[in-house]
Amino acid sequence: MLYLGDEHIRRIGLHWAELVDSVEVAVQVMDSGDYAQPLKPYLRYKHPQNRIIAMPAYVGGPVQTAGIKWIASFPGNLDAGLPRAHSITLLNNADTGLPYAMLNTPMPSAARTAAVSGLLIRHYLKAHGAARRFRLGIIGFGPVGRLHYDMCCRLYGDRLDRVYLYDIRGPELNFPELAGIDSDLRNRTKLADSWQELYEECNLVITCTVSNRRYIDAAPAAGSLLLDVSLRDYEAAAIAGIRAIIVDDWDEVCRENTDIERLHREYGLKKAGTSSLADVVCRSALAAYPPEEPVLFCPMGMAVFDMAVAHYLVTRAEALGIGIKLK
Repeated sequence: MLYLGDEHIRRIGLHWAELVDSVEVAVQVMDSGDYAQPLKPYLRYKHPQNRIIAMPAYVGGPVQTAGIKWIASFPGNLDAGLPRAHSITLLNNADTGLPYAMLNTPMPSAARTAAVSGLLIRHYLKAHGAARRFRLGIIGFGPVGRLHYDMCCRLYGDRLDRVYLYDIRGPELNFPELAGIDSDLRNRTKLADSWQELYEECNLVITCTVSNRRYIDAAPAAGSLLLDVSLRDYEAAAIAGIRAIIVDDWDEVCRENTDIERLHREYGLKKAGTSSLADVVCRSALAAYPPEEPVLFCPMGMAVFDMAVAHYLVTRAEALGIGIKLK
């Protein structure tokens, strides 16, 4: 078995175009039906905000792997100076069940999240033309927010007029993982004084918080792309008028007090009123909406994507001779 820890993943590096490609392949495999992914259970005890989630999946097609991600999210860790999320991913040979790799680090999970966002942006641009430009705003600048910043700058930096960052703890740009960001993009990055300032200025808004209450109470501007990564930031009334709603999987995301579940319960949103990420990738669903229509993307996080990204990282590690072989 190949063991990869955090230092190994950092040596491999996050090659965003390839990570987005791996997620796109996984979406196509899901659309073909050659996958298995049971509804993920949540383990909760003591504090209701804490949770450990089991995410098993099989991915067929060119990936041909199975496995499980076991991810813990303890928001209170931040106040104790500890990381919020910890995760372990175990990969099994799809034909024999033999475990062949273990990734003991939250990095692949966070990278998968940013890669899914990158895929949605890729197809949004395909639908709305090469001239589309963004004023990017990221609310929440923890590990997931920073990876979104890195991904957007590296893949779509030529389309970013300005970047706004907001975090209640005070965002900073001196993290080692952001050292490679182009100086011109850093100069176009502003630390916003409030989420309201960011929300009013930006037409690409990515929420990456661990907020325990909804706070965005304003409707989006025309033509906005909202990537609701943290899933529980919007008051239902603020997004009830959006017609272009994209989900990765309706059954997964319409539960656990997500913004989609709130829209379902309070405004009658149904699965038929949404499009899936597969509809976007495989059937160009975003092309049906005019450029001025706001788009809301709510990704619960698919185990299929985790397996595809982990398999890609293991393949890279083996080619580079990175990792520890366990016997």
